[in-house]
Amino acid sequence: MRAAALILPLLLLAAIPAAARAGPEGAAIETGDAGLRYPLARRLDLVEDHFGVKVADPYRWLENDLRADPAVRDWVTQENHLTRAYIDALPGREALKARMRALLAHGRFTLPRKAGGRYFYGYNKGLENQTPLYVRDGLTGRQRLLIDPNDWAKDGASALAEWAPSPDGAHLAYAVQEAGSDWRTVKLLDVASGRTLDDRVEWVKFSQISWDGQGEGFFYSRFAPPRAGEAYQSANEDQQIFYHRLGTAQAQDQLVYATPDRPKLSHQAQVTGDGRWLVISSFEGIDPRREVHVAELTGGPVAPRLLVKGLDHDWRLVGSKGANLFFLTDDHAPHRRVVTLDATRPRKGPREVVAERPDTLSGGALVGDRMILAYRNEAQTTAELVELDGRKVGDVPLPGVGTAAGFGGKAGDPETFFSFSGFVTPASIYRFDTATRQYQLFAQPDLPFDPDDFGIEQRLYPSKDGTMIPITILRKTALADHAIAAPTILYGYGGFNIALTPGYSAVRMAWLEQGGVYAIANLRGGGEFGKAWHDAGRGANKQNVFDDFIAAGEWLKANGFTPQDGLAIEGRSNGGLLVGAVVNQRPDLFAAALPAVGVMDMLRFDRFTAGRYWVDDYGSPENRDDFPLLYGYSPYHNILGGKDYPAILVSTADTDDRVVPAHSFKYAAALQAADLGAKPRLLRVESRAGHGAGKPVDKLIDEYADSYAFAAHFTGLEIKPRPR
Repeated sequence: MRAAALILPLLLLAAIPAAARAGPEGAAIETGDAGLRYPLARRLDLVEDHFGVKVADPYRWLENDLRADPAVRDWVTQENHLTRAYIDALPGREALKARMRALLAHGRFTLPRKAGGRYFYGYNKGLENQTPLYVRDGLTGRQRLLIDPNDWAKDGASALAEWAPSPDGAHLAYAVQEAGSDWRTVKLLDVASGRTLDDRVEWVKFSQISWDGQGEGFFYSRFAPPRAGEAYQSANEDQQIFYHRLGTAQAQDQLVYATPDRPKLSHQAQVTGDGRWLVISSFEGIDPRREVHVAELTGGPVAPRLLVKGLDHDWRLVGSKGANLFFLTDDHAPHRRVVTLDATRPRKGPREVVAERPDTLSGGALVGDRMILAYRNEAQTTAELVELDGRKVGDVPLPGVGTAAGFGGKAGDPETFFSFSGFVTPASIYRFDTATRQYQLFAQPDLPFDPDDFGIEQRLYPSKDGTMIPITILRKTALADHAIAAPTILYGYGGFNIALTPGYSAVRMAWLEQGGVYAIANLRGGGEFGKAWHDAGRGANKQNVFDDFIAAGEWLKANGFTPQDGLAIEGRSNGGLLVGAVVNQRPDLFAAALPAVGVMDMLRFDRFTAGRYWVDDYGSPENRDDFPLLYGYSPYHNILGGKDYPAILVSTADTDDRVVPAHSFKYAAALQAADLGAKPRLLRVESRAGHGAGKPVDKLIDEYADSYAFAAHFTGLEIKPRPR
């Protein structure tokens, strides 16, 4: 794959006269769109030197936490008032919202977990803001409500996050997520009585909950408490592994593993299914490059020993058999293979069990006396059953073409569960027996529409350099049958080795039902084709991702899927960066843009919360070689004044401590101050919400009703209320 050419900044903020960018002090900025008046964003005379390049950052003050800075809070309030008034007046917004509610009003199960003969699972009746947790004694036992997070907060913004039953099923450790934050508070519950215990473990983040084999306590990852006022912004460093024993205070928790001399390392703890081994994986960034330690859990002090040195390759624990630990690894295998390591002989090298092959090995689990291995070819999932010596038993029967997930379990018990979903079919849950190779339906949601009314087309299109990129196009079969171009939302991500696989979205169905087209491009930088595909879209190759996305928009128009003035683009997180970058590079191509919780300031992303992890994919703004690349596409720094831009709705949330809202604040302020034509550039800030996880159903519906009504208005999609 070629390296992207060096892209120089198209516009330096420092070079723009202040009068062209902001109204006089104390006034608002007018635009040509229906008399919109944007709130004034105070402009600082702040210019910094980056390797000899003068870079302006006039909206640095918007990095301040709105909970502590009244000026930021007042500006956000004014922005929300403007956006709310504009979107509430859009035709079809209420019709979209009503249909999204109807499409979500069906029961939904999460994957069951078995412990001590009990089955634990989430079940949402449909429109509950948060999913309650239930338990059954035995597979066919009576369903009993165990935890209902809907009682925790009036606005539904307190969520049940990670949870794990003890091996005997007697206790449950569960994490509380407040207002969408990545921070967790872990609590304990007696399953038989439903009583919450006094145990309370705080400042947990990016952690698993791993019980010891006796169910006497669990291992977890945590950071030191942040300084006052910095919980949602300060960089996360010095993560440590602790052990918490039932019935004790957190102050008594045992420190198990830490690396104070390497503060950027993060650590995850897993206990093997037999309870014998503690496996600690350490990593520095998003890249799957890990160092591994192992400790035998004998009931005495935990003493981790080095098993895999360095941060060179991926090592994912599959399970154990005696002292043999099974791992998925890309060591000498870019598409991954299965190997074993001897926990009692750390210096002994890996022994190959399943060799690498062209399809990417994306996951594995040891269930019963066999392994289930999941492979990915493009965006499709297949699963195989394999003996522990590597011999293939056969394929795991899947219900069709789509995405399978789950397959958790442990050695000695052949029972497992998996979910299966497609683009127009919500997830059903299946029970699978690895001994008999039989599967049966456990739970299936009702469908409020006929999937046969919608077509799924998978195509390839050429990017700028000729690379063929997969794209999936969803639309009504009537549109496909008559080759009718229709307003389109194009979605992309293109980063961090994440593959966009088939999955259901109720809010997306509301767009399709109205006659819109939805296209999903599998851009370079993702994980659809293994390591080479990921490498082709990161670091110095990041421009490939933008070229792929732009080429997708051009191809959709040229091939009759989309009218010339009917294309909207959507992306979240790294996908928000994608949308911001391509709008700057090709503002003429799009009618509307929906960047959500995006990384918009590529020169300061690594200074906040989890941002430091992302240098693996983006590079570091502190690196002389990386700086010109990051500066060259940073959405905040490359806004093209004097060009007509699409309508833009920037979305974020006030408690997003993954991609802090300052990214969106600064980007929106710069958009509103620039001369970009008549279409609106609005900012939508959700209150008591984070990066996405834990968002209440009501807030989810409101967000997407706003976004898709906005896209419909500017792409020409007429929203019609459905007859009752």
